[in-house]
Amino acid sequence: MEKDRISKRFKILEPILNERLRRHFAAAEAMSIGRGGITLVAEATGVSRRAITEGCKEIKNIGKEAFESKIIRKKGAGRKRAVENQPLLLKELEKLIEPYTRGDPESPLRWTCKSVRKLSKELIKRGFEASHNLVAVLLKDAGYSLQSNQKSLEGSSHPDRNRQFEHINTNLYARGRHNEA
Repeated sequence: MEKDRISKRFKILEPILNERLRRHFAAAEAMSIGRGGITLVAEATGVSRRAITEGCKEIKNIGKEAFESKIIRKKGAGRKRAVENQPLLLKELEKLIEPYTRGDPESPLRWTCKSVRKLSKELIKRGFEASHNLVAVLLKDAGYSLQSNQKSLEGSSHPDRNRQFEHINTNLYARGRHNEA
């Protein structure tokens, strides 16, 4: 019950919260609950336990020099993108999805039916750090659309399925919408 109320309050304010205010909101909620508050608030809001703990420390130090600045994060601070730390990640992902990719590689309409979770597990087996969320972002950035496998007990996929998508792709080009896809 408490978790639901926290979640509702957070969703109301979330559009106007910057990074620091998200931490402080979550920390204030956790501090008002007491023991177990950080875990409960992390589950309700999606803010990491580490960020909430940091927010608690910041709130306890209100009035100190750290809060006099309006800067939320130092320039260049934060984690580097996964593709910067793992330069071969994109190439390896392309190798994994190539057999499952449909559509013209030069077109705005490319799709794969391999799930992001399976791709993530394969990348981890190959020594990369890649969550399913990261794989989804990388596929989206590369212009892929995820198409789920159709689950049916009878029949098979249409023999001209790939041709159907190529037809759609051709129509996109014909209408000059390839940059809007």
